[in-house]
Amino acid sequence: MTAEHKGESILLVVAQEQFRDEECFVPKQLFEAAGAKVTVAAEFKETAKGTLGGTIKPDIRISDARIEDYDAIVISGGPGSRKYLWDNQYLRELVKEADSLKKVVSAICISPVIMARAGVLKGKESTVFSSPDTVNELKEHGAVYLDRDVVVSGRVVTGRDPKSAEAFGKAVLKALKKA
Repeated sequence: MTAEHKGESILLVVAQEQFRDEECFVPKQLFEAAGAKVTVAAEFKETAKGTLGGTIKPDIRISDARIEDYDAIVISGGPGSRKYLWDNQYLRELVKEADSLKKVVSAICISPVIMARAGVLKGKESTVFSSPDTVNELKEHGAVYLDRDVVVSGRVVTGRDPKSAEAFGKAVLKALKKA
């Protein structure tokens, strides 16, 4: 274990139900192993449930998060993102504020749609789980879509799918070093 990110704080956002387990737990373990403090946020503080049966107890509600308390925001993916996160106005504002404060802003799977809707991906290269609706969402909001596992555009990191979870987590840590 290294402590190269000791003192850094990451806000990890998950859907209340049907977050993708690997896209939550793999990056979280990488962040903690690097010494970062991870705060988990969801719509409610009740235990969140993953698509593969994993569970996680959120530390805070998304609506109680203050982005100035964190060095990065990481939005986990999974089918629940569409239902619980895509239209969450408070989350969208957190993403915008994080970007304006020059923090690392990241999302994986279908969650880059939240970043696109917040205007953070306009003119930036990014990826998303490849389905017609998600790719169209990115393009409609001005993103430059690339069909890759992970795309880094400055402080903005996007990941494609569960197989990309480890590379995505590592890219977030690398972006934090540069931020």
